Amino acid sequence: MKITTRGRYALRVMVELGLNYGKGYVPLKDIAASQEISQKYLESITADLSKAGLVEGIHGKGGGYKLVKSPADYSVGEILRASEGSLAPVECLEKGAKCDRAEKCATLPLWQELNKVVSDFLDGKTLASLLSFDPSDDYVI
Repeated sequence: MKITTRGRYALRVMVELGLNYGKGYVPLKDIAASQEISQKYLESITADLSKAGLVEGIHGKGGGYKLVKSPADYSVGEILRASEGSLAPVECLEKGAKCDRAEKCATLPLWQELNKVVSDFLDGKTLASLLSFDPSDDYVI
């Protein structure tokens, strides 16, 4: 599993909307400027987020996008699935996949366990947890 630019940008869009939660619609051009992402590319990402029911958008004056629920009610996993599709580490674990070797595949349990670990981790993180990032923290490991 590799998170593409599309998935990373979708998270950044959601963070921007989370930072503006409760303040109305955020114009796409403002998101593009703040996040330094092409507005054209953001149009297709926000279309996916809207189709998945994660954001609401309106056109025209005063338009833009906003979250449909509180940042605490979004998991990072659902945001990435809306933009990336499946997060399965191997093709045979994707929804609807059929594998002729599943019954005799010695590696299948490994992939299933990895899939569960990744899903549990991403589903356990909320959009709200990303909003508390402070770039001025001098935390060093």
